[in-house]
Amino acid sequence: MDTTGSVITVEALAKVNLTLEVLGKRPDGYHALRSVVMPVSLADTVTLSRTGGLVALSVSAGEGVNLTHLGPVERNLAVRAARLMQTRYRVGAGARIHIHKRIPIGGGLGGGSADAAAVIRGLNSLWGLGLPRGEMMELGAELGSDVPALAHGGAVLMEGRGEYVTGLFEGVAAEDCKGFWLVIANPGVMCPTGEVFKRWKPGLTPAPHFLHNMRSFVRGGQAEAAAGILFNGLQVGVFERYPEVAGAAARLRSAGCLGCLLSGSGASVFGLVRDEAHGQEVLCGLDGLWGVLVRTCPVV
Repeated sequence: MDTTGSVITVEALAKVNLTLEVLGKRPDGYHALRSVVMPVSLADTVTLSRTGGLVALSVSAGEGVNLTHLGPVERNLAVRAARLMQTRYRVGAGARIHIHKRIPIGGGLGGGSADAAAVIRGLNSLWGLGLPRGEMMELGAELGSDVPALAHGGAVLMEGRGEYVTGLFEGVAAEDCKGFWLVIANPGVMCPTGEVFKRWKPGLTPAPHFLHNMRSFVRGGQAEAAAGILFNGLQVGVFERYPEVAGAAARLRSAGCLGCLLSGSGASVFGLVRDEAHGQEVLCGLDGLWGVLVRTCPVV
């Protein structure tokens, strides 16, 4: 986070789900989830400046971002986060929010949630609220399922509707966390989250002990081992409904990825690679499909 007087800049990291289990539908209508969530180095840049009382939003686009996919301002998670904090803590000041988007919109990479988490962290500093991380995560849980995990930061196990978050590297020194290289690809289609979950059918389950193994592989930076147990319970339904997404995954596999998976509810897919050089080779094999080579960010 960069702080300069009354302006704060926060990098809003995208995420991938190395595992995503849908455990069933809850009484409140949401689905119970369990997921290993990893932030990655692809990020939106969120710039916050103090205003007299109003919350305003402007957005610019990086390569591969289609701003026509943005919804109305009133529904934007970053704006909702700022207004929630204004109301909850009776803040008289406002904020001008500018987001330079590099994360594809509606791509299963948590871009909107990352922006909201960045606004919560940034306004906590800009407005001098002094909120602990746990309270910022609770605010995030009121906005969306991915926001608490991204407000926590680092590699986490996310459970429930997203409100239960456990860090996977608590007490582990940064130099002991190797992380992964991976290539993200996006075919440019939208996969509405609500529709994807409606198409989910129970029955698909991962292999026994896969979650314990994935946590160990993440801690050890064992990309090839992790690639063998990637799991997303939504993938079959998304691939059936959106052949462009299945095609993007096939392109990653044919380009040489160790293993590929749908991230979140799509439309982005990602493939683990051995190292940076291998990732560059995969990128060169995508032939016009939007892709980016990123590094995971396992530690806060």
